[in-house]
Parts: sequence; C-alpha cells; structure tokens
Amino acid sequence: MNAVPVRHPGRWVAVAVLAVLAAMLVHTIVTNDGFGWPVVGDYLFSPPVLNGLKNTLILTVLSMAIGIVGGVLLAVMRLSPNWILSSVAALYIWVFRGTPLIAQLLFWNFLSALYPRLSLGVPFGPEFVSFDTNQLINQFAACLLGLGLNEAAYMAEIVRGGIASVEHGQTEAAGALGMSRAQTLRRIVLPQAMRVIIPPTGNETISMLKTSSLVVVIGYFELLTSVQRIYSVNFQTIPLLIVAALWYLALTSILSVGQGFIERRYGRGLQTGPPGPSLLGFLRRRSSEEVPA
Repeated sequence: MNAVPVRHPGRWVAVAVLAVLAAMLVHTIVTNDGFGWPVVGDYLFSPPVLNGLKNTLILTVLSMAIGIVGGVLLAVMRLSPNWILSSVAALYIWVFRGTPLIAQLLFWNFLSALYPRLSLGVPFGPEFVSFDTNQLINQFAACLLGLGLNEAAYMAEIVRGGIASVEHGQTEAAGALGMSRAQTLRRIVLPQAMRVIIPPTGNETISMLKTSSLVVVIGYFELLTSVQRIYSVNFQTIPLLIVAALWYLALTSILSVGQGFIERRYGRGLQTGPPGPSLLGFLRRRSSEEVPA
C-alpha cells in the first residue's frame, strides 16, 4: 500500500496569515516614531528607573516572604481540628481574597484616619507604649502590609491544597511512630507537599512582581511610579512605559527560569510507575513481620 499523507491546507493558510501579521507588527514597531526607541535607550538604565526597579524587587521579596509564612500558618489553622482556629483562618481568607488589593493598600495607607495612635498595654487598661500611626505605618510599611497580607490569603489555599495532596495514611503512620503534629507536618507532610506547592508559588512570585505596581495608588516610588514621574515632565509617555515593560519582561523571564529549576529539583523523586516505599508501607511490613507464624 502507498500511504498518502493527509494534507492540512488550513494549517498553511493560518501560518501564512500569522506570518503576514508578524511582519506588519515588526514593520510598525521599527518605523513608527511614536515608540521613541532613542528615548527608551536613554532611560532604560537611568538612575531614577534603576532606583524604582530596586524598590520593586525589595517589595516583591519581602511581600512574598510575608505571604509564604502567613500562608503556611493560615493553612495549618484552616486544617486544624479546632473549629475556632479553622474559622478564624477561613474568615481571614474570605476577607482578603474578597476585597480588591487596591482598596487594601489604601486602607493601610490611611489607617491613621481610624487610629491616630497605636499602643501596647493591658487590654482595656493602661498603655505601656504608644506610637504615631503615620510614623509607624509609612508608605513602605503600608505597601508591605497590603501586598503581604493579601498574598498570605492566596498562599494559604496553595499550601492547603499541597497538604491535602499527601496521602492521609502518611499522617497516621507518623502518629503511630509517636511523632507530634508539628513533627509530622515538618518532617513528613510538607516535604512531600512541596512538589505541589512550588509551581503555584512560583506563579504567585511572578504575579507579585507585577502586582507591586499597584502601590502607585499610594505614591510609593517603585518602577512604574518612577517612569510616571519622568513622563509627567518630558511627556514621553509611550517610550517610558516601554522602559517599564521591558524591565518587567526581563525580570519575569529570569523568575520563570528559576522556577523551572526549582520545580525539577522538587520533582526528582516523582515516579510515573507504581508508587515506591512509603512510611505507611514500612509500618505495614513491620507489623506483618512481628506477627508470629
């Protein structure tokens, strides 16, 4: 038999259309003076832009640290048999996931309107120390509170899903060995859940890098704020926005590569065949060996 390959003319038509559109896009990018590529080159590594970039990176790292730590605590509380802890965690997640991040940033920035002073002392009693709210929660602190606490609500669900992916028998086996809940979580559950937790955490980190631009609403000096201040003076709006976009693209590309390495690191033990030995299986074999013939 002479096999005749199936022809797909539609695919070639689609390729031709895409090639024409790509050529038109490249042509307009190169020939349109409105993009202002010389201006982009002048400001890409300018000190104000680099300073804003530095602040963006600091916000991203610290906010994700707050979000990860808070997310783990909230996930443990959410899975706790104590209904009070579980309800508090569920309420926190509901509030911070259900309200816009911009509203949360504005709330923390104007917290002094509710509480002009914050104090420590005996509840309903004397105060030991008192602080001016505007000095204690400045723009940087408001950014960290808004971004970090909001991220903790999303990380809580990611961590909870990772913990739920671990076979419940692993927890029972750890309890049979005399491990406490904290030891079981640290030594048994979380190491196995990391394979499920890491990919969405990487996505959240990349998203946080871009979401940090929302702090422009409270005037904190980060990457987008820096380019806004520049084009408000020289009116080169599009070229300066391209500068910010190029930096965001470069940083997200680096983070994506790093995410890939970390995913491969935690996925090394993943098997596609029959499951390997586990703590539960070890206890079952041990109990069967101790049974007298």
